[in-house]
Amino acid sequence: MVILFSCVLAVLLSPLTVLAGDPEVTVNRIENLPNRLFYFDDTSVVLFHDPVKLSVTRSEDEGKTWSPISGPEVGEAVRLIEHPHNNEMAFIIGRDRTHWVTYNRGASWQSFETPRKASLGGQPLAFHAEHTDWILFQGLACEDTGSGKWGGGRTCWDETFYTKDAFRSTPTLLLSQTSQCLFARSSPAFVNAPESLIFCVAFDASNKPGGGMHRIRESRLYSSEDWYETKKFVDLGIGKRARGVVGIGVVSKFMVAALRVAEGEAHLYVSTDGLQWRQTKFPHSAMPDLKENAYTVVESTTHSIAVDILTSPSANIGTLFVSSSEGTYFVEALADTNRNEYGIVDFEQLVGLEGVGIANVVSNREEVVGWGEPKKIKSKITYDDGSNWRSLKAPGKHMNGDDWACDRNDIDSCSLHVHSVTVPHNIGRVFSSTAPGFVMAVGSVGDSLLPYEECDTFLSTDAGLSWRMVQEGAHKYEFGDQGSVLVIVDDEAATDHVHYSYDGGATWTQLDLGVTVRGLVLTTIPDSTSQKFLLIGTLPRKDAGNDGRHAMIFLDFAPLQTRQCTESDFEQWYARSEDGKECLMGHKQWYRRRKLDANCYVGHKFEDPVGHEENCACTDDDYECDFNFVKQGGECVPVGPEPVPAGVCNKPDDKYLGSSGYRKIPGNTCENRSGEGKDSPIMKPCSSARPENGQVSHVTHEFDATITQHQYFPGSQSILLQLSDGTIWQSSNEGFSWKQLFDHETFLGVTMHSFANERAYLLTNSKKIYHTTDYGRSWNTITAPEMPNSLAIPILDFHPTKSDWLIYTGSVGCTDTLSANCRAIAYYSTDHGRRWKKIEEYVRNCAWARDSRLKIDEREIICESYKNKKGSQTSGDFNPVELIAGANYYTKKIKLFDSVVGFASFSEYLLVAQLHEMFGTLSLQVSLDGYHFSEGQFPPSMKIENRAYTILESNTDAVFLHVTMNAGINKEWGSIFKSNSNGTYYNLAVEYVNRNTAGYVDFEKMVGLDGIAVINVVANPNEADISGKKKLQTRITHNDGGTWKPMNPPAKDSLGQSYDCSSTACSLQIHGYTERRDPKATYSSPSAVGLMLAVGNVGEELAPYTDSDVFLTRDGGFTWEEVHKDAHMWEFGDSGSILVLANDEEATDHILYTTDEGLTWNEYAFGQPIRVRTIQTVPDDTSRRFLLIGEAMGRTDKSILIHLDFSAITQTKCELSIEDPNHDDFELWSPSENREESCLFGRQTMYHRRIRDRNCYVGEKVSQPKTVVMNCTCTPADFECEFNYRRDASGNCVLVDGAQALSYDTSYEQCDGESDYWYERTEYRKIPYSSCQGGERPDRGKRHECPGLIIRGGLSGLFWGSVAMVPFAFAGLAGWYYWTKGSRPGAIRLGDHRAFGDESPAAGVLMFIASVPIFLIAITQEGWAWLTRKVPFLDDLFTRRTPYRSLPIDDDAEILGNYEDE
Repeated sequence: MVILFSCVLAVLLSPLTVLAGDPEVTVNRIENLPNRLFYFDDTSVVLFHDPVKLSVTRSEDEGKTWSPISGPEVGEAVRLIEHPHNNEMAFIIGRDRTHWVTYNRGASWQSFETPRKASLGGQPLAFHAEHTDWILFQGLACEDTGSGKWGGGRTCWDETFYTKDAFRSTPTLLLSQTSQCLFARSSPAFVNAPESLIFCVAFDASNKPGGGMHRIRESRLYSSEDWYETKKFVDLGIGKRARGVVGIGVVSKFMVAALRVAEGEAHLYVSTDGLQWRQTKFPHSAMPDLKENAYTVVESTTHSIAVDILTSPSANIGTLFVSSSEGTYFVEALADTNRNEYGIVDFEQLVGLEGVGIANVVSNREEVVGWGEPKKIKSKITYDDGSNWRSLKAPGKHMNGDDWACDRNDIDSCSLHVHSVTVPHNIGRVFSSTAPGFVMAVGSVGDSLLPYEECDTFLSTDAGLSWRMVQEGAHKYEFGDQGSVLVIVDDEAATDHVHYSYDGGATWTQLDLGVTVRGLVLTTIPDSTSQKFLLIGTLPRKDAGNDGRHAMIFLDFAPLQTRQCTESDFEQWYARSEDGKECLMGHKQWYRRRKLDANCYVGHKFEDPVGHEENCACTDDDYECDFNFVKQGGECVPVGPEPVPAGVCNKPDDKYLGSSGYRKIPGNTCENRSGEGKDSPIMKPCSSARPENGQVSHVTHEFDATITQHQYFPGSQSILLQLSDGTIWQSSNEGFSWKQLFDHETFLGVTMHSFANERAYLLTNSKKIYHTTDYGRSWNTITAPEMPNSLAIPILDFHPTKSDWLIYTGSVGCTDTLSANCRAIAYYSTDHGRRWKKIEEYVRNCAWARDSRLKIDEREIICESYKNKKGSQTSGDFNPVELIAGANYYTKKIKLFDSVVGFASFSEYLLVAQLHEMFGTLSLQVSLDGYHFSEGQFPPSMKIENRAYTILESNTDAVFLHVTMNAGINKEWGSIFKSNSNGTYYNLAVEYVNRNTAGYVDFEKMVGLDGIAVINVVANPNEADISGKKKLQTRITHNDGGTWKPMNPPAKDSLGQSYDCSSTACSLQIHGYTERRDPKATYSSPSAVGLMLAVGNVGEELAPYTDSDVFLTRDGGFTWEEVHKDAHMWEFGDSGSILVLANDEEATDHILYTTDEGLTWNEYAFGQPIRVRTIQTVPDDTSRRFLLIGEAMGRTDKSILIHLDFSAITQTKCELSIEDPNHDDFELWSPSENREESCLFGRQTMYHRRIRDRNCYVGEKVSQPKTVVMNCTCTPADFECEFNYRRDASGNCVLVDGAQALSYDTSYEQCDGESDYWYERTEYRKIPYSSCQGGERPDRGKRHECPGLIIRGGLSGLFWGSVAMVPFAFAGLAGWYYWTKGSRPGAIRLGDHRAFGDESPAAGVLMFIASVPIFLIAITQEGWAWLTRKVPFLDDLFTRRTPYRSLPIDDDAEILGNYEDE
């Protein structure tokens, strides 16, 4: 046992007092607190170490009397170490090379010398479990180098020595340059290894550490069976790559080694004999975001290892996994485990009870990780070794008989939570001892754990099944005499007494100590079979005197009981997991223990209670999901096709014995008494097995209705489908198998939480809402306050920082179309729908004002609210819509605008379409704080009245705006404007950009590479205005719209033939968003940097879609190649290592795929021909599994879904080595390699991409460090035209006709308190996103000194209020906002969090977005009437990676945000 204190123990004096007539109390005063105190196992001898005086003191009577030891003098005992396998030996480590050993429990000590002094770090001694005289000593060797900073210098390293006679002779050198050595048989359970096998983590002996230490990357694992006369490199089964060994240890019957393979990533290897090693397999397929970066091996049994992996480093939160019996395959046991900064995990098993353990989890992980909120800790208990967990049941009553403040029937919000091992308050075990069934804890009852000082003390006598409160306040506690005596001491303040109980905590008696102490340690012998205890505490300063400030108080309760228990005083106590259920881990486990009310003592000191087992018949509770199976709807389903042994499946109709999906919980001993067990292998058709390496497989699913919606849970394998018949289906394995959810319900839709990936909501045609908070592993219900609205208003809105905060909009009186009082009512909840509070009635939209980048008051709610709150919202009568901002949950309302058509959040801006009723015009208002607004400005020559305009999303500190210049049907085109950094001034970037009648624009930015965008322009605007036939040409920019150029055509087609077109007007033309058959098939992918696919042709204009072919670029659009003939839809997989094509012109029975980015193509036939409507995979394109969704010819009323699995085509994982980039599977690439400008945005950036022809898979997404190679010198490419300027034919910026330049004075912008000068404004301005330095600065005019009195920090709110207003003139009364989510490829919606049918943001996707987002389309109309629905609701316009959002418009002039599903 160890005590960790900052100050320490001292000498002792003679006993001060003995209180007669009570249990015996003996007080010994000491000067310092101990830092090491332990009992020799199964003896009454105790040693403690004073770290201040560096001395050791001994007691032979369990701490009643003490005396100094012989041997080391005071000041020589640096460290005290007990022998873990020999209860007669202990060791004292000295200052230099002299140390001491005792062979008789400290009665005498002998000194011994070592060649080196003890190592400063880690454990200096390592022991053999059987040969207790075999010991390894870790020493520190140093030599003077003479090269230190101050003229000297030393280089030091560790050396390991061994002794085979417990240091009776001088130890011998084992190995130099080591960091750790241990015996394989260092645990009594590890018996399969050779007797003399020793492992060392060591470095090259000829290479002494430079700079004072070795690099981890250089460490290797060695073994020897002859004391390192010969040594063997342990390659862990992976050859020479087995380097970077972090550490090695033995846990029960398992030996584990941790290997650091990359920055922030490690692998764990396990062996059961020290000879054969296997890499542990954690379920990455079921948990794709799992990163093996920090392991903690927690208490483990002889039949499995329990490992906690740090999954949220910033918050010290982990996930607990439990292994199979051989220690190789792990399954998730408990998510969100609580850890501390030292890697200690809140998990402890109960002594003597197999499979029973208590753990603490963090219930608010998202808030802790994302926003730094305090942890909310909940306690869980398992009775089956981690397969299932439940909350600790709260006691029936408070100690004083009062009810708890919460409802005990709601165990989620009212259960017992206890403090555990991460913040220890005593030494030894936290909850239990060998006393059978006794568990004590300090905790609280409620929805989460309170601070320690606000907790009480609880006791369970049935292994945690039921609890009762035994004392108010926090207490230290200890068990004695196998649980017959319980002792507690106040742990919140100094006290002069303890309490004890002899009847299982039913009654407590006070025992006075004679002194007042602040209790620090309460302990007894390790097996808790004694009635003697030791209390260590600190006296108040006034009582300290000269005898020492601290006290060692010996408590002896033996005088109380004079009768030893007989047979009639004992009972058989069975461990139970619940009332009436005695089978635990497959057997009944019982102990013989004293009856709680027996008036006797047990005795049998140093004899541990003996457990008895009786095997039970197996039930479902004795099984868990097998490796690579996951639980779905209560059943274990495979995550994909199952691998089979070679040679088993030789013919298509063969069968093989495969896993049932279940395995017996490791250590479970149940017996199969009714035939085959649930884990018995079952015969399966070979057609469903995983194919041989190099082969693709598929599974076909037919649905009786059409698929209208499909949603992935980002970061998991779970998918939800909604069918046109109102059913919902779920897959937990990327579509390999499906299960219908709640077949008795009719669902209106699926809503994914916009900010919490693991949450989703199923909306029914009643007030019931199903929801999940764990990626669909379990579903619960909440009750909405009203029926869901059918007014095309967002039903649910989510808060970006508070996952439990919801806004729900329902409706009342709307079931009858002729209703006179149909109205929408909005409510909010801050506890995930348990309680609702009304916001407002007669609303068109209510949402949280705060957004992911709009950092304003988190409690503010913004509503579009009808001015006249009477009648029916759907009547069509004129009723202005006001915009109201409500602080403090809408209790303090401020009217922002008298009349609006809608609002949306865009990046860090709040955009409002204000309606000017008197003039019938719209203006766009922008705010940074949700209260103060300014209006944008355009060049005066750009007349935009009666024009539609579109805000195109950008992540480069500027806004792209498309303004329609020609709105003729099928003749539409417009101009794109680009803003300055605050979004208020707009300049012309490019003209004649194509759009269609629905308002979609041929504009798309490349995902993952800044500044690259593709457009289609109308080459014949005048002719098209007459003929109605547009000639489209493609343009690309690589400098964020600074210049637009035709795309270079490839020299040859995919057949090696030259193109017919050879003039300078020939270029590559590709079909844009307005023509794309699958709106989700964006050109690029968030995980395949530089890669783009497109359908198009080489010519002077864009050819029809069916006359087009497939083209690919690997370098961001600089060079292109034709990779296949005919138009196909496409999808990226495994970060671009797999590309899949499906015929997009007719029904097909096969797909094409390539693993070398189009150099070669393979065909895979899936059987029946279907008309493919879409190809899907996980949102970040990192999976090797895809879904084809379509229908059979002539059967448009049904859907066919085909699951394609490419995971068997290669088993070689691509290797990325930052340290050795010339010998891995990736290459460094920069867009500047092909660009005329060597830099983009004033910098060169390097990216990792897989070498094209490497036959390997990427796996998890490649972390792109975006290393800025250098900031570049400014060139003309880093500048654009200032407001009211445009580029002329020669590329110079000239003033727009009729326009006036902005003031030359920029002092208010540039004189920020740190700058000495300001420069006059010119016709140029620096691109806001550019980081170039020096060089040409055409944006700087004449230089002036900054006024001395101006000290400012950027633009204030006053600046926004002073921006001149240049109104948009509109004849129409409406605007449409179309917006796509800026944090990941996915559903398109209004604002960054207006959700219905949306996916959550994928963590770490750096604003990867596929173009086009916000639309504001002005519509000419004669009066205030109403707008009819213009755009049909289409599923494929709002699922993954859609750059647009269809917007149904209702008949009540609702324009903005009225989504059925958003």
